[in-house]
Amino acid sequence: MPPTAFVRIDHHSAVHLAAATARSIAQQCRLPGAAPDRAAVVASELASNLDKHAKDGALYIQPLPLGAGLEILAADHGPGMPELHRCLADGYTTTGTLGAGLGAVSRTATDFTIRTQAGVGTLACARLALPGQPEPVWQGAGFLCLPAEGEEECGDAGAIVRHAGIRTAVVVDGLGHGPRAAEAAQTALRAFHAAGDRPLPQILDSLHRALRHTRGAAVGLLRLHAGHAQYCGIGNVRVLACSPRGVDHRLTGQPGIVGWKIPAATTHSIPLAHGTTAVLHSDGIDARWAHAPSPFMLRLPPPLLAAAVAHGHRSSRDDATVLAARPEQRPR
Repeated sequence: MPPTAFVRIDHHSAVHLAAATARSIAQQCRLPGAAPDRAAVVASELASNLDKHAKDGALYIQPLPLGAGLEILAADHGPGMPELHRCLADGYTTTGTLGAGLGAVSRTATDFTIRTQAGVGTLACARLALPGQPEPVWQGAGFLCLPAEGEEECGDAGAIVRHAGIRTAVVVDGLGHGPRAAEAAQTALRAFHAAGDRPLPQILDSLHRALRHTRGAAVGLLRLHAGHAQYCGIGNVRVLACSPRGVDHRLTGQPGIVGWKIPAATTHSIPLAHGTTAVLHSDGIDARWAHAPSPFMLRLPPPLLAAAVAHGHRSSRDDATVLAARPEQRPR
């Protein structure tokens, strides 16, 4: 996955930037025909809504974590929408406009998810999938990867892949910032894609060999099974299991630097009750977010949970990555 495009909506001109960014990334994702223009419309409507109504709003635009297509995430810190069902209806407006915003987004997107809480804020995810795909396997996964403020390249990276109905995820944090950290992160990502169906300790060993001529990285690996997850990590990449009850489990990787010196890998098993989301993140995310998350946050689906964590708890001085996912759902 490339770094996530971040557009802060702090002025009306940012609406045009959001639309142009969405169109460009849709073209990079090879969305056909008028799909890039539809992506621009979705981004424009979400950004306009933030500009008119929200505080501390931003859009996050990127390829889908799984499957082919584009996603546009919107996040803010208030005031929320007390009458969400009315806001989704065409013609409803509180500012004297045509009121087509969220209704147009819902109609245009392949999938649209939104959650809001009065006084807290709103999170939305609009996804445009490449036509002709089978059942959308990208449901139940969210991902954001953001460079440190002022950096052109991101020293973090991450991905989620599936083999035989099992999802395997990685978050990589290259040491430091800038081009050399980005080189380490991308080298690790290529090695992960080549070895992603192997046992986690073998994947880690593959990454260790690939990173020997780089500055090294912290790495967290997560494999999602029905009812439990396996975690194997080196360095300061954290994993947590979040359910409506709270944060049930949390682990950090073993001491070491992948590519330089690592101990014998240990794989931990984490129970995942129904409705539990596993969250994997680098240390560019303030770990205090998980000390006492709100019930609203704990009930978010994975794409919105990833957006909430990144938007509210990212350090602007460090590269930051968060990946949230659930095991693949079997058809009944």
